[in-house]
Amino acid sequence: MKKLLTLAVCVISLQVSAQEKNEKWDLIKCVNYARENNISLKQADIQARISALQLKQAKLNQYPNASLSSGLGMQLGRSIDRTTNVYSNTQAIYQNFGVNSSIGVYNWGRLKNAYAVAQFNAEAALVDIDKAANDLALNVATYYLQVLSAKEQININELQASQTLAQVDITRKQVDAGALPELNLVELEAQLATDSSNIISAKSLYQQNILSLKGLLNIDAAQSFDIVTPPVETIPVEPIASLNPELVYNIALNTQPLQKADSLRIKAAQKNILVTRASMYPNITFGLSLSTNFYNSFKNITGATFGGYSPVTGAESVVNIGGTNYFVQSPIYKLTQSNKSFAQLWNGYGDQLTNNFGQGFGFNFSVPIFNNGQYRINYEQSKLSYQNQLLQKRADDQTLKLNIYTAYTNAVSALEKFNAGIKGVASSQKAYDFAKKRYDVGLLSTLDLITNENNLLRAKLQQVANQFDYVFKMKVLEYYKGLGLRL
Repeated sequence: MKKLLTLAVCVISLQVSAQEKNEKWDLIKCVNYARENNISLKQADIQARISALQLKQAKLNQYPNASLSSGLGMQLGRSIDRTTNVYSNTQAIYQNFGVNSSIGVYNWGRLKNAYAVAQFNAEAALVDIDKAANDLALNVATYYLQVLSAKEQININELQASQTLAQVDITRKQVDAGALPELNLVELEAQLATDSSNIISAKSLYQQNILSLKGLLNIDAAQSFDIVTPPVETIPVEPIASLNPELVYNIALNTQPLQKADSLRIKAAQKNILVTRASMYPNITFGLSLSTNFYNSFKNITGATFGGYSPVTGAESVVNIGGTNYFVQSPIYKLTQSNKSFAQLWNGYGDQLTNNFGQGFGFNFSVPIFNNGQYRINYEQSKLSYQNQLLQKRADDQTLKLNIYTAYTNAVSALEKFNAGIKGVASSQKAYDFAKKRYDVGLLSTLDLITNENNLLRAKLQQVANQFDYVFKMKVLEYYKGLGLRL
């Protein structure tokens, strides 16, 4: 039973794998896949996440900060007793604790405006993702249309070759019957070889375009891949009259991601001027501190033996009391000590922490007086950055307008070429039909027939290029108008 179940699972997996290999990709699937796997788009997403973290940090900077510190150590030689603040020559163990906290009371809105700067930058980073996604979608559509064009050229060349092959069969029969010279057959066979070469070239171009599309989608070059080929006549295209360049430009100013990002970065630059200006003004903070410590020597005093007196020298050796001079002497004691046990060493730990517990709080007022001109230069730089951002927006708007008018001019030109191509194909088809009829009755040479046939092929291939070029140019205008991509 288990073997049958395993076999069934394998069969189903193979069927699913075969379906995935045979599945064709339409434009929407290509765009969605590119958005999930394209490296440039992932980089834009990472940059947006970094901006989001910077925004979070700017928000947290407005809250109070607090820190806890503690130290544990051993003291040797002459040092300060950490509980009495008196010098001693005793080996001891110590531990201290401290808590410090501070909050900005007034800083001329520096932290608030810094948060606004980070917020505008984070929003601009998100818009940058939209811009990268839109540019990626337009590039995918470009490559997609190139693949469709190459595929249509394969079909035209194959049709042309089939017509030539049929003509070769007819001519061979006529040559065998003695109605036509053998030269006619040789010329048609040479044309058939040329048609076959054209098919190979068209297929090579198709594979190159497929590889380019795979690279844009970040798909393995060895993976099986094919696209849906909708008839180019069915691709929806907006009427050229509805894509007036000035109208499209006014719409694009409010819809294109680059223009939105420029506006957000201008607002961020304005707020950054306030941030740098606030650095030159006084700053008031409120601070709070808590501290305590423990100190105990390694030795335990067990007794003292009196050893006499030691005279004091210098001006302090004599003290006058009631007109009588008394000589001052210092008693000498010899202490006996023993090492403390571990329990004795830490005896009174809690009592010392309680008794040594101290608190402090207060306001701090700082005024920048001279800092080598750093704050003033930062302020001047922020104003220049704001002016530069305004100029950047003007440049981007001018580029957008130039691109839209160029796209409109190209679209009009492509439409005119497409309409002219319709007439050209019709004329070439009519010329070929007349030539074939004359050839069939022996009134036209094979060379002339081949010439008309090649003229028709070139007209058809050029018309395919004209049609896809027209569709693409219109899609660019639709993109600027914010209509998205529709194939």
